Amino acid sequence: MAHMTPKEALKTYWGYDNFRPMQEEIIGEALAGRDVLAILPTGGGKSVCFQVPGLIRDGIALVVTPLIALMKDQVQNLRDRGVRAIAVHAGMDRRQVDLALNNAAYGDFKFLYLSPERLNTQLFQSYLSVLNVSYIVVDEAHCISQWGYDFRPDYLQIGELRKKVDAPVIALTATATPEVAKDIMVRLKFPEPNLLKSGFERPNLSYIVRKTQDKAGQLKSICEGVKGSGIVYVRSRSRAEDLAAALRQAGVQADFYHAGLGAATRSQRQEAWKSGQTRVMVCTNAFGMGIDKADVRFVVHADLPESPEAYFQEAGRAGRDGNPSWAVLLWNGTDLRRLRQVQEVSFPSVEFIEDIYQKMHVFFEIPYDSGMGRMLKLDLAAFCKRFGLQKAPVWYAVKYIEREGHWSLAEDMDIQTRVQILTERQALYATDLPSPEMPGLLEALMRSCTGVFSFPVGIDEELIAARIGTSVPHLRELLYQLSINHIIKYIPADHATVLCLHHERLRPGNVQLTPTRLQMLKEASARRMRTMAGFVEEETECRSQYLLRYFGQEESAPCGKCDVCRAAARPVPGIREKLLRLIGEREGNYTLRELRSAFEPGDRSYLDVLREMIDRQEVPPYSE
Repeated sequence: MAHMTPKEALKTYWGYDNFRPMQEEIIGEALAGRDVLAILPTGGGKSVCFQVPGLIRDGIALVVTPLIALMKDQVQNLRDRGVRAIAVHAGMDRRQVDLALNNAAYGDFKFLYLSPERLNTQLFQSYLSVLNVSYIVVDEAHCISQWGYDFRPDYLQIGELRKKVDAPVIALTATATPEVAKDIMVRLKFPEPNLLKSGFERPNLSYIVRKTQDKAGQLKSICEGVKGSGIVYVRSRSRAEDLAAALRQAGVQADFYHAGLGAATRSQRQEAWKSGQTRVMVCTNAFGMGIDKADVRFVVHADLPESPEAYFQEAGRAGRDGNPSWAVLLWNGTDLRRLRQVQEVSFPSVEFIEDIYQKMHVFFEIPYDSGMGRMLKLDLAAFCKRFGLQKAPVWYAVKYIEREGHWSLAEDMDIQTRVQILTERQALYATDLPSPEMPGLLEALMRSCTGVFSFPVGIDEELIAARIGTSVPHLRELLYQLSINHIIKYIPADHATVLCLHHERLRPGNVQLTPTRLQMLKEASARRMRTMAGFVEEETECRSQYLLRYFGQEESAPCGKCDVCRAAARPVPGIREKLLRLIGEREGNYTLRELRSAFEPGDRSYLDVLREMIDRQEVPPYSE
């Protein structure tokens, strides 16, 4: 492998003769040992940009990505090609992680995929000195920038990692404005800026924006009019469920997906959609990240996204195979009002944020100067009910406190079983236990769980079960029996949002928050929302040009395919005026048959114009 050229590696492992635009240049920079930030549009083949140099160079590439679905997909794809790759992510217990890292260090692996929160763990740090790291690969690199639309504080650990690992960085993203790109390179400690980006144009993708009050009806007609598989993005879980049901009722093979579903259900639905068993997936933005399906023919946004970055990335999941595809955005005045409301609640005052910090500790009964390292299962509804607060501003306050480094938040995480021994150690030996297996179980808990008398601690069920010579289901029965006898507090494994406290509880006035940063973030967010509102309201500029300009690409030609370009190019002399007159004569109560009779036989040019006029609400819909 060490003597392969990039093209030989591409041919051997992927079966391609040539690279896509910019891939070869990015790989060249990486092989020369230079840090590089690559900005390639969704579907532009980012993974090849680090997998080829990772294969050629000696050692193991560390690939940091927040997307578990992507990790599993890429690890499987590499293994299918005969490349040794391994992943470490949330949901794995300590023993599984230890085994994976041991394999990575001593097992001739080429790629180690890691979720960002793993970087700072003692276990990972203990393996750093024995890992021969070839590259530090940062996927979704915009997550390291606080000006990015999807900032994740755990990404900041990558900058610290560079102090201990002498390896070049390959950073990749599909969505970064010039400001964010500059910030990424600073945060990743590039010795000098090195940005390579390909054009963001997607020549096979048609952007269509429709203003409509009847989104469900429009969605149904899109599913009927465009063959092949599709994704429909919505803003809430309940809306995903409702729209999927409406499509099924209309005869479309549709299902819904959101983060509230269990891991097994999510995985099963994802597979059903990838294999074509489900044709249309109605989902929140929890779906699609890292899912590599090339033949998506349409992506519909049934609700207005909050940022151009999110829209561009999600819409870009259509047509990765290069065949004609559609990105349709349905909107109305309600969407714009909601966008303004989101902006208002997204940035509560510094005083409110500090109050939430203190209330959160009160909620979990954590006194001052304690709590560091605690993992807390956050039930936002219960928290808000207790203090009489609204969910939205509380959620944004929690997220901002995370951004300031006081705690980290893992949403929809599979969390392990936790146990706390309630009886004092001395009294435990004199306690009459219901089963002869229990003394051994309590002994195993005391030996393997530090702090088990102080607060609920996570346990490795397989390890404990093996130590006392029983099965995991029987272990759970024993734990349950101990809990109903008030000897332990038993919190079974769960799927929840978890808050991890980074330090002891601070006293009022000592919580470090930055009002100037909050104000700058608020302004950046308002800019993104204004851009999104401008995108849907725009009637003269090509949709593609509008988006490309936002991402810093000033020079681009009109796409010729979006609704704006098509409307400008359509030769419709007099058709619009004729339709307005005919519909006006019938006082808006008209049928297609009546209109058809006013045009030449076989002339269907009026139909596109009519549909556009109905979408723009210039005329009412026709009667059947």
